[in-house]
Amino acid sequence: MKSAAACSKDAGGGMTCANRMPALPANRRPIDARAMGLMLMLCLIWGGQQVVMKGVAADVAPVMQLAIRFAGAAVFFAVWVLRREGRHAFSDGTLPSGLLLGLMFSLEFLFVGQALVYTSAAHAIVFLYSAPIFTALGLQILPEERLEPWHWAGIGAAFLGLVVAFLGPGGRPVLSLLFGDLLALCGGIAWGLSNIVLRRSRVGRAAVPKTVFYQVATAALLLLTFAAVTGQFRLIASAPAVAALLFQTLIISIVGYLVWFWLLSHYLTSRLMLLSLMTPLFGVVFGALLLHDAIDVRFAVGSALVLAGILFVHAQPARRPTDKSATGENAT
Repeated sequence: MKSAAACSKDAGGGMTCANRMPALPANRRPIDARAMGLMLMLCLIWGGQQVVMKGVAADVAPVMQLAIRFAGAAVFFAVWVLRREGRHAFSDGTLPSGLLLGLMFSLEFLFVGQALVYTSAAHAIVFLYSAPIFTALGLQILPEERLEPWHWAGIGAAFLGLVVAFLGPGGRPVLSLLFGDLLALCGGIAWGLSNIVLRRSRVGRAAVPKTVFYQVATAALLLLTFAAVTGQFRLIASAPAVAALLFQTLIISIVGYLVWFWLLSHYLTSRLMLLSLMTPLFGVVFGALLLHDAIDVRFAVGSALVLAGILFVHAQPARRPTDKSATGENAT
């Protein structure tokens, strides 16, 4: 989406042009078949990334994988933004909120990465995917995002499903588990806050490529610094590692984020976040298929609860926006 340019004559008779924010959709729509299909694709991709990262962790530390993929995506989106908007692309007032958005995005990955040192992957998944709850709570100020009691019931059922599917007895010390769980919860809060920043601040009115650039560029810088400070700079350029990094950069951090932020700009954020709860379920399925991880009855029951909660929310009639002044704040 290109920015429009407003032009006027100056005192000398020349033309002066200033970039304006791109035209925005009148309001975000409830979830339809297209959004459901795109979210299903994204959840499949995001679920697969867990298996891919785990498969090459011996060659490239996970935090280093994240830093490399975000750095590659940052270069791609920087070129895109500069070609479309020129060297003044970041003088449109979106820089402060864009950096805040990037910080929240980075903290999500840092918190979860460190949580895995102290708690199990299952616990980390559950507490990270508390993000839809924080997003929904933070967006209740917007009439079109407010949830009815049946929506909260569906969210509660879906989150309970995650708890049933993933939480269970662990072999780690209780204090270690609690600290790791707290870090993962902070990751979920950071993810939820990033959605609120995107929805309510000036960066939410920027074009999608610029929105993604703010996040991946900030994350690349912070994660590379973190990897260097913590000694996680390991990189062995094996064929599987190169293939995994290309998949993460091209498919997840470029194609995936373009689709995700386009969806956030056109559909209700709280409903999209609820659909994201399918991601850890797909991660476990991929783990079973590719890494031969076992799937037990508890996971099957929890998965059924997640899907039932999602279907329950989206089977209900959507609430119509009552305040049109609040519907102009879109993400692209």
